[in-house]
Amino acid sequence: MLTEVEQTRLRLSRATDGKKKSQFGQFLTPERTAAFMAGLFPPDEGICRLLDAGAGIGSLSAAFLERWRSGGLRFQRVDLDAFEIDRHLHAELAQTLLKYHNDRCSATVHGEDFIHAAVDALSGGLFATSLPRYSHAILNPPYRKIDSDSSYRLALRRVGIETVNLYSAFVALTVAQAAPGGQIVAIIPRSFCNGPYYRPFRKFILERTAIRHIHLFESRSKAFKDDDVLQENIIIRLEQSGQQGLVTVSTSTDDTFSDLVSHEHSFDRIVFPDDSERFIHVPTSPDKNAIELFPAIRYMLADLGIKVSTGPVVDFRLKEHLREMPGPSTVPLLYPGHFVSGGTTWPIEGMKKPNAIERNADTEKWLYPNGFYCVVRRFSSKEETRRVVASVVEPGAFGDAAVLGFENHLNVFHDSRRALPKALAHGLALFLNTTAIDEAFRRFNGHTQVNATDLTLMKYPSRDVLTQLGEWAMQQERLTQTMIDEKFGTMAA
Repeated sequence: MLTEVEQTRLRLSRATDGKKKSQFGQFLTPERTAAFMAGLFPPDEGICRLLDAGAGIGSLSAAFLERWRSGGLRFQRVDLDAFEIDRHLHAELAQTLLKYHNDRCSATVHGEDFIHAAVDALSGGLFATSLPRYSHAILNPPYRKIDSDSSYRLALRRVGIETVNLYSAFVALTVAQAAPGGQIVAIIPRSFCNGPYYRPFRKFILERTAIRHIHLFESRSKAFKDDDVLQENIIIRLEQSGQQGLVTVSTSTDDTFSDLVSHEHSFDRIVFPDDSERFIHVPTSPDKNAIELFPAIRYMLADLGIKVSTGPVVDFRLKEHLREMPGPSTVPLLYPGHFVSGGTTWPIEGMKKPNAIERNADTEKWLYPNGFYCVVRRFSSKEETRRVVASVVEPGAFGDAAVLGFENHLNVFHDSRRALPKALAHGLALFLNTTAIDEAFRRFNGHTQVNATDLTLMKYPSRDVLTQLGEWAMQQERLTQTMIDEKFGTMAA
């Protein structure tokens, strides 16, 4: 039997068009997910000052208050601040909270923008409304990019927060507004766990909180399935000013939590001690993976004299120079579609993308000398089983072409814009195509994009080991995943 709040959520989800959902970046929390989030708070006593930022219709607040009312939390009283900027939801939000109102529970609905309200409170603005230091916060913040010159970005900088999305801004402000020991539970996209754009946010969070719990949904589409959200989401519990210790990582296929599994991990498995980027890994097994077990995998690309870059040819910017098929004054232009099953196929007639680019004064600076390279697709579809897919560029496929163009959807491993030795290119591709690498990559990368930064910050075997792997690979008539993994296992230790 669905509760009244869940019935309202489903009705609004069906009735609200995608444009409005995108405008507010808010997707209402399903009832089972809300109950799971409320269940992550440790038992506590005293007076609870609760924040629900981006409250929607109050699903998260209701789940928290239900747990309190049923005896799962032992507060003397609860004072709730619920922020919701969409005034069309205020009637439903007030209705949700009304049934919990009594002499031990008060709830205030704030219609103003949470970011500006929190920034003003933290910075002591002249006309700011003071906010309490919250002992607890539960939130499903909006998901939307923040433009670099927006009022949000400027406001956040006033309180030392630099971030690129509303969800990370909400979490950072909640941390800043929380009392020491304050417990924060949020459901947010996993995208903050890696990549350069969220580096300041990761630094902010890791300096001010301890990570206590991370929950990962193994299905990308099930956390907000009623809203067709394909972003991979995690639920995270943070403790403001907490001493970092073990981290509980739980997983479930979807929001039924019927196959829930939990393990505890030392923090150095979540954030590697020597990682300046502070990537957040989400191990799903207590066992160390192959990459962690092999001490030989300890080199950075810089140690190997190798670089990786995003393909420099952005096709829409050089559209006038692109050609469907090669001609007398063109050179090969390579897209992910030219690499299937690890090999190079060029040109491809009937391909939706051009096969060639004119070589002239406007394009010369974007071209690489023909030779052996290792390339990794930047994007995989959500249906694909592998996140990291590497291939070798075979110069013989291009006849007498002197230079090549690499389109922006490829990452290219190179030697200062020069080709790699043949065996090294093959060895890199074999290493990157191991199951161990794919599993390790998924621990910190929650989306289908593979950035050059991610590949730069990974650890690799030595140049000699990669070369030996490549020499072996070139001797094989065909390579299967089993062969790749077995060979890697014998050489990486």
